[in-house]
Amino acid sequence: MSTLSPYEVYAVRYAHNALARRSGNFIGGDPHDAPMPLDYFVWAIKGPPGGESGSFIFDTGFDATMGAKRGRQFLRSPAIGLKAVGVEPDAVTDVILSHMHYDHCGNYDLFPRARYHLQDREMAYCTGRCMCHAGLRGPFEEDDVTAIVRKLFAGRVAFHDGSEDLAPGLSVHHVGGHSKGLQVLRVWTRRGWMVLASDASHFYANMEEGRAFPILHSHEDTLAGYATMRRLASAPNAIIPGHDPLVLARYPAAAPGLEGIAHRLDADPKET
Repeated sequence: MSTLSPYEVYAVRYAHNALARRSGNFIGGDPHDAPMPLDYFVWAIKGPPGGESGSFIFDTGFDATMGAKRGRQFLRSPAIGLKAVGVEPDAVTDVILSHMHYDHCGNYDLFPRARYHLQDREMAYCTGRCMCHAGLRGPFEEDDVTAIVRKLFAGRVAFHDGSEDLAPGLSVHHVGGHSKGLQVLRVWTRRGWMVLASDASHFYANMEEGRAFPILHSHEDTLAGYATMRRLASAPNAIIPGHDPLVLARYPAAAPGLEGIAHRLDADPKET
């Protein structure tokens, strides 16, 4: 373990939903309904300078047009935050998609050199018979799905089945639940193993209270995914949820002036 070089990990915020409430963020609602907004992130994983591993992007977000269509506040292109932490999108060679929902797989033109990493089950899910049902295809966008199919035929998609290493200290792990092929990312950092949950847990509260977010393929798999992430992470506070504004409160900005834009997750958290 000591021979692994730690990665730097950044949360890059690009959009916001101020209208979300607690009643909509848990299966069965919440007895103390109140505002509970969502933030939207992409994540940058930077290898050490001069090391064998370069930069990886985990999820790619959506653009202004999609934000308007879906009623989300689009703040800025994710490219702005990525460049601020030293990642040039057009130089990225590996993008990891947690799943194919609209808010995790857009902006594909930002990464013209990248190979996309995806679970077999997610591609089968978003192109298969389940998409005959409006309730299941709602979080997917036709243009996003056809875009990844085009990348497949261009030789730019790598498929994974379950858990696989992408580089020393970096691995994907299928958990399912929210989407059939949802995968989380495990990263070796200066403070041990970190798990980027994406939508395996939208908020800290989902996994801490064992109450799932209501958009899902399998409730059972969602709950099992919380336990899987705890096994993969070195500490409970090393699991990073996918949409929780508390991430910005718990971790410092990547540099002065980047508050609310890019925060460094491998830094010591302000609270646990």
